[in-house]
Parts: sequence; C-alpha cells; structure tokens
Amino acid sequence: MLGMISYHRDDAIATITIDDGKVNVLSLSVLAELNAALDRAERDGAVVIIEGRDGVFSAGFDLPVLRNGGPDALTLLRAGFGLAARLLAFPGPVVIACTGHAIAMGVFLLLSADYRVGATGPYKITANEVAIGMTMPRAAVEICRQRLTTAHLRRAVVLAETFSPADAVAAGFLDRVVEASHVHEVARDIAAQLATLDRTAHQATKARAGEQALVAIRSAIDADFA
Repeated sequence: MLGMISYHRDDAIATITIDDGKVNVLSLSVLAELNAALDRAERDGAVVIIEGRDGVFSAGFDLPVLRNGGPDALTLLRAGFGLAARLLAFPGPVVIACTGHAIAMGVFLLLSADYRVGATGPYKITANEVAIGMTMPRAAVEICRQRLTTAHLRRAVVLAETFSPADAVAAGFLDRVVEASHVHEVARDIAAQLATLDRTAHQATKARAGEQALVAIRSAIDADFA
C-alpha cells in the first residue's frame, strides 16, 4: 500500500487501486503514487488494471488547488496530463475498471487506457470543466479527440454533457459496461487475454497507432503551459 494507492501483482497482471475513502480526488500526492505504481508495473512487465473504489473511479483534480490558481495549480495540471500521456504510451496493455463516477481528470485517464470496463448504475461520466466555469485545457481536448466519436466530441467537451455508463460506450468513453458486481472480474479476464499478446508486437503497434495523438497531446500540454 502506497498511501491511497495499492498495488497487487498476480502472475502477469498488476492491479492498481485508487481509494481515498471518498471520491478519489487526484491530488499531487495521489498522482505521484500512481506514477510510482506504474514504475513498479513496468519493472514487473505486467499488464495493468487501474480501478477505483466502489461507486467512483475518480472525481478528478483537487478543485481547491485549481481554484486557488498559481504555481500549485499549474503543477497539478501538468502532472495530471503527463500521467494521461504516460498511460497512452505505456509499453504494456492498460485496462481501467471504471467502478462508478468518472469526472474531469478521471475521464481523461479513462480515455488514456487501452480498454475500459464500466459499471452499470446511476453514475456520471463527464468532462464537466465548462459547466463549472473552467475553459477546457488544450491537452484535455486532444485526449478527448483521440477516443470520442466525432458526433459526441462537441457534446462532451464544449457542452459538458453528462453520460450514463451505457451512453458512454456509444460516445467512446467506455468499451464495455457490465453489472457493478462483475467489473473487477471482467477487467481481470480482459487483462488475462491481453497478457497473451506478443509484448514486443503490442508495444511497437501501440506506439505506431498512438503516435499522432501523443504528438498532439504533448504539443497541447506545452501550449497550455507556455
């Protein structure tokens, strides 16, 4: 256990769990712990599952830090989008078990995984920046652009629409939705299937498939903080 992040390896699968006992806010310390867990998974050569606590994957950034502005807010934003870019480029397969609500930066991490399993229920999947008075960062727009359908991109980014888990599949936020009690099991089954892939071929193909998106996202991060 690394504070609010736990790491459990079982054969070729490493499960990273975010659980702060509340809504899994992504503070600088939590982001640092996530990066440390990914470092460990990379050393282990593992397929990664990232999951939240029951009812919530992540409600996004630490809002008081963002609203206070200044260097701390900029550092937090850069760390969050840097983590998203890292997931997109991660050498092994990454599965996210979306155990409930995914909001703002929680959504951007969701969009950065290779496969996303969501839980049925009254959960919100939303990039709500515009709804709470924040201009969407360029990096967030590019993260959304590389996974959401053209028809849903404007609704999600410009109009801050909230999607149910079922609607989130059609939009591109999720790949599959299952009963909440089965999310962990299904995510593990998918990770086990991905563990059978040729890792060298997977890594090289993932790099080719995501090259343009990563260039756009990293350029957007630089533009946001120029």
